[in-house]
Amino acid sequence: MIELLLDAGPIVKLVLLILVYFSVVSWGIIFFKWRVLRRALKQSRAFQDYFWENRRLEQVAQELKQYPASPLSNVFRSGYQELVRQQHGKGEEQTLPPNVSANVNRAMERSCTAETERLEKHLTFLATTGSATPFIGLFGTVWGIMGSFHGIGQSGSASLAVVAPGISEALVATAMGLMAAIPAVVAYNHFLSKVNILLEQMESFRQDFLNIVENLTRRS
Repeated sequence: MIELLLDAGPIVKLVLLILVYFSVVSWGIIFFKWRVLRRALKQSRAFQDYFWENRRLEQVAQELKQYPASPLSNVFRSGYQELVRQQHGKGEEQTLPPNVSANVNRAMERSCTAETERLEKHLTFLATTGSATPFIGLFGTVWGIMGSFHGIGQSGSASLAVVAPGISEALVATAMGLMAAIPAVVAYNHFLSKVNILLEQMESFRQDFLNIVENLTRRS
């Protein structure tokens, strides 16, 4: 394999360098996103359990630092801060304006959008790698085969000993393209399913929090 790479033409070498770049960056993203999404799912489950066990918003807000990687805790923080900002009075005389639910909803929607962007960050590169690298590798293969046939035309010999080295060298590009694409596609689909789970959790939590705010508004 190393001998084939060293004997490859400049265009094929350039294609291989591009594929190596895509592969290395993709694996870096895979390890990074695996760690990020694993922590996000774990802490989101823990935060949900804690939230429904306590149900006291003030107490939950004081424990948010224990769930820094949870999208739900960040959505809660945005909604709770807006709720506190809308409150008037102190102690038992606290009141909430009629439009507090709409304001809290907007704050939580902004937080959901920011969390969605954070969770989906770098996934586009994996999708691009999965779709583009096979074609980049195929381009290198086609170019290498063109060079092999050009060499056949110049030498006037079409024996297997003449054709095989050039074709095997060219096929390395296709193999490298598939090696870069397959892990990227598998990881992208896996991470996207995890992100969708977190997005559904955020939407469900947002609706539950708004129901709590509406109950507080009716009581005040």
